[in-house]
Amino acid sequence: MKILQRDTLKRGGFAGLTETRLIQDKQIGGSDATWDGLGKFVYLADAKYLPFGETHMHPHKEIDVITILLEGRLKHEGSMEHGRSMVANQAQVQRAGGEGFEHNEINPDKSSTRLLQLWALPETPGEPASYKFYPTDKGLVKIYGGTKHQHETFDSHTAIETGLMTKGESLSHNGEFLLYITNGQVEVSGKILNDGDLVRANQLALNVLSENVQVTLITLEN
Repeated sequence: MKILQRDTLKRGGFAGLTETRLIQDKQIGGSDATWDGLGKFVYLADAKYLPFGETHMHPHKEIDVITILLEGRLKHEGSMEHGRSMVANQAQVQRAGGEGFEHNEINPDKSSTRLLQLWALPETPGEPASYKFYPTDKGLVKIYGGTKHQHETFDSHTAIETGLMTKGESLSHNGEFLLYITNGQVEVSGKILNDGDLVRANQLALNVLSENVQVTLITLEN
């Protein structure tokens, strides 16, 4: 088991946000990457928007952009679901595909907003741009991955689950995984993990030690 601690890394950012990049895969030119991702999952940043901060309108193409809101509010502007707002414990997934999209994410408040930003490469190039939205406040929710024969999530052999887990709950997985912990404490294979700890291993046995721990799990599916 390998553990990468967020606070050992350099804090960066742009425009109206600061962020720590824990994963920047070589598939997207991550020459200064800390860790590579898993499967089609290629990027993870733990970010905070400054009060009234925004990214300003910018484009994406052939990438799936996943936002998991941890604290505060976020207003979404762009070519998909323009004007939609998010609150803590919600997630949005934007598929750029071959069509591409533009967006701007805005913190509308005078307090900071914390989120996780994940990117995944689509399995099939040239998909149409599309948008999905999920509540993540009641246990782990699958927000990415699955077959083309379902429409709850965007299809991929790489699965992403996220959500709040409560004290005493457990989670297991056989096979390679990445796990990111926020806002709480868990035990994984006898080691205590806290907010900002990223884990890579081949077998998961997790026990939740505090209330309302945000868990984000990336795995591979057949």
